[in-house]
Amino acid sequence: MLVNLNDILQDAKAKKYGVGLFNTTDTDMLEAVISAAEELRAPVIIGTAEVLLPAGELKLIAPSILAAAKRATVPVVVHYDHGLTFARCMEALQLGFSSVMFDGSAGDYAENIAATREIVKIAHSFGATVEGEIGHVGEASANDNAAPDLYTKVEEAVDYATATGVDALAVSIGTAHGAYKSKPKLDLSRLYDIHSALEIPLVLHGGSGLTDDDFRNSIANGISKVNIFTDLCLAGNRAMKDGLEQGLAYLDIRNRKVDYIKEEVKKKMMVFGCNGRA
Repeated sequence: MLVNLNDILQDAKAKKYGVGLFNTTDTDMLEAVISAAEELRAPVIIGTAEVLLPAGELKLIAPSILAAAKRATVPVVVHYDHGLTFARCMEALQLGFSSVMFDGSAGDYAENIAATREIVKIAHSFGATVEGEIGHVGEASANDNAAPDLYTKVEEAVDYATATGVDALAVSIGTAHGAYKSKPKLDLSRLYDIHSALEIPLVLHGGSGLTDDDFRNSIANGISKVNIFTDLCLAGNRAMKDGLEQGLAYLDIRNRKVDYIKEEVKKKMMVFGCNGRA
């Protein structure tokens, strides 16, 4: 069933478990995520990000994601991740996404607030939710995860959430997008302080590559939504490599790709504690 962030994250926040956002670029990944969620009876967030659109254009992938969400026997949020432009966020809402993230974290603070507030107003009129970001989660390859000046400040988080009316907030506590070059060091005390100061659910970006203990500790200290993409890609790569080495036909490799990604999603869901919550 198609739902928005408020339908699932409020329960996750209250009961201290995490819900996974698994970005997808094709129906192989989509099938894997939905199948995993139904098998484990877990709520799930699925969608795509603006930086991924060259690999799966919105108008192409959106109908499949939305149809799968509506057919699913578990709650599914269809979320537009890291929307960088007003136009693309509006396109996602018009296509039927039940949630959008506007990411103005790399720009001017006041402009981020103003743009996010406007998107919140419009998205709420659609019955959709909005995730914002304060602080900045950069790319692992650029070592942005090692720049504490980009971490979320408690007072800014409170000011931003109050001024914009976002439904969930992505925070920067030491994670980064992509494959880590070195082990990230998470500022869990900062996370706890932000969580204590806010009523809305918090989001962890850059989840791929963290340890199970990193996930559990982050959730225990206030994270309700965890974003995963790179680990799904790595699982798909392993499937294709194994299939090619074994001389499998194209469709057999495709099915193996779905199986490998599904197992990765199930593993994450078990760690997050969202299994059996649907």
